[in-house]
Amino acid sequence: MKPKKLAQKTGVMIALIAGACFAGLPVVWMVSSSFKPNTQIFAYPPHLFESDMSWTAYAAIFTDPEKVRFFLNSYLVALSVTAGTLFVGIMGAYAFSRWEFRGKRVLNTLIISVQAIPPITLLIPYFGLIVALGLYNTYWALILTYMVFTLPYAILMLTGYFNTIPRALDEAVMIDGANRFKALWQVIVPVSIPGLVSVAIYTFMQAWNEFLFALTLTKTNNMRTVPIGIQLLMGQHNYEWNQMMAMSILGCLPVLILFLFFQRYFIGGMTAGAVKN
Repeated sequence: MKPKKLAQKTGVMIALIAGACFAGLPVVWMVSSSFKPNTQIFAYPPHLFESDMSWTAYAAIFTDPEKVRFFLNSYLVALSVTAGTLFVGIMGAYAFSRWEFRGKRVLNTLIISVQAIPPITLLIPYFGLIVALGLYNTYWALILTYMVFTLPYAILMLTGYFNTIPRALDEAVMIDGANRFKALWQVIVPVSIPGLVSVAIYTFMQAWNEFLFALTLTKTNNMRTVPIGIQLLMGQHNYEWNQMMAMSILGCLPVLILFLFFQRYFIGGMTAGAVKN
């Protein structure tokens, strides 16, 4: 049995290493390409490192106010969507978790159905709605649109998490004189940090990486986000590949840092949110 188990473990390790190489090689190539001159990226035979590698692509991004604006826009939109989704999601999830009311099942079904609709099918209706409301080419157009797609997940996830918290905790707080609002924000929310972190990371990732609606609902470059900024580097006669790779690296960093710092809470929140009392 021991040689058999050793062979199984060896096979699993080989498979994992092969998978890591397959997934990691494009990232390594992207990092390498961001330091290469644009003319050397497609040189044959290909080289992972060149003798004349430099920070030129990154300098071109940080010294260009328009490219810096792409990042500022992405941060503003993603953080606003995250904050709004958490606030509304907490209130909605608490109501679903603690109260029984008429139409609860129907409303819950509607929330789930939004998750089943492909966003691309709503592109034209949302464009018409945003134009009719006078929000075209504004931050509100992106923030409100993104929240439509992030709120259902937040409500469902947090409802499952709140269900794991005994109702006796709410009742004990209210017996001491607090109302439900205080019980929610001063007691339930602090003990729900893992669930809130997992929802926040998911929401931030969705808003940060979204491309289709950001392209459709904005018109001027000063309103564009990072994914659109990367696409704008694809010119009619020339592609700034090294700058595209550099912007991609810089665009990946916020999500990577968030996940590395809050990985424990993220995994714990995802697991606890799947448990139902």
